[in-house]
Amino acid sequence: MPQEVRGVVVLAKNEPVRVETIVIPDPGPGEAVVKIQACGVCHTDLHYKQGAITDDFPFLLGHEAAGVVESVGEGVTEVAPGDFVILNWRAVCGHCRACRRGEPQYCFDTHNAKQKMTLASTGQELTPALGIGAFAEKTLVAAGQCTKVDSAASPAVAGLLGCGMMAGIGAAINTGNVGRGDSVAVIGCGGVGDAAIAGAHLAGATKIIAVDLDDRKLEKARALGATDTVNSSTTDPVEAIRELTGGHGADVVIDAVGRPETYQQAFYARDLAGTLVLVGVPTPGMTLELPLLDVFSRGGSLKSSWYGDALPSRDFPALIDLHLQGRLPLDEFVTETIQMDEVEKAFERMKEGDVLRSVVVL
Repeated sequence: MPQEVRGVVVLAKNEPVRVETIVIPDPGPGEAVVKIQACGVCHTDLHYKQGAITDDFPFLLGHEAAGVVESVGEGVTEVAPGDFVILNWRAVCGHCRACRRGEPQYCFDTHNAKQKMTLASTGQELTPALGIGAFAEKTLVAAGQCTKVDSAASPAVAGLLGCGMMAGIGAAINTGNVGRGDSVAVIGCGGVGDAAIAGAHLAGATKIIAVDLDDRKLEKARALGATDTVNSSTTDPVEAIRELTGGHGADVVIDAVGRPETYQQAFYARDLAGTLVLVGVPTPGMTLELPLLDVFSRGGSLKSSWYGDALPSRDFPALIDLHLQGRLPLDEFVTETIQMDEVEKAFERMKEGDVLRSVVVL
């Protein structure tokens, strides 16, 4: 039988979010209903609210989530009722050209639940954020969006791997291939940038340079593994990174902002043959201009990191295990825990730069 639960929705562009009763259908073939235990408040949710991603209102917000599988539909073998899972927004298809060549982390045909959740009051179909919609007591997803992990992990911590933390850690480890003894610079020390710092530290980088405009963020970055910090409001970050790396530049520079000016800084802050990783998401209309001779003569790799080039079935369990071993401080990213009706206030604190993550705990 369909269920009625509470969820956080936004009905129109830039309207305040509100808690509404929503209808969750029984899972169909390949689908699962998950009882949400915790969900992080991510910038992507704010972008949905602002209409910056799509205009398919109303949205059911929330996507950095962990919870317990309640029921599954026909043909589901990946998970079973009672499994503790992290939700992901890249359920791989297994059939596209990326999957067939053994690179499912680049799947070009990821999928979501086919059925729609609806507003109880009007019957209107909801668009779930990133195909998840987890600011809710329960949600309906494709079973492939559920990754089973060790239930000893706190849901408030585990859920963060569903988006921002995985993007940053993966940008360092998967995309940037950071290794022992490498020098790494990270431009932008929000949640994703700090996760990249933690990932670089985990991978064994010996010089990790954090760059930001805010001294508060730089202090937090140092606590997460940065060996050096640069306030780019007062110091040229390119010159500072070169000075801190013997005049050469860093082996890997990660742009966690996603603006033309930070990309240029990252490009020139690399050592010759170094790697640039773009993980910050640009907005439509941004353009980039670089001298083509510099692109050629500096060599190396210019990469974009999609979701940290993550394969959830591989990466989520491994990172949770590292966290439980005390080697990956995911709990440091949880600034506060809040209730479902406090999401609008959390967006305001996010804009002010006061939090890494607010986490809704149900």
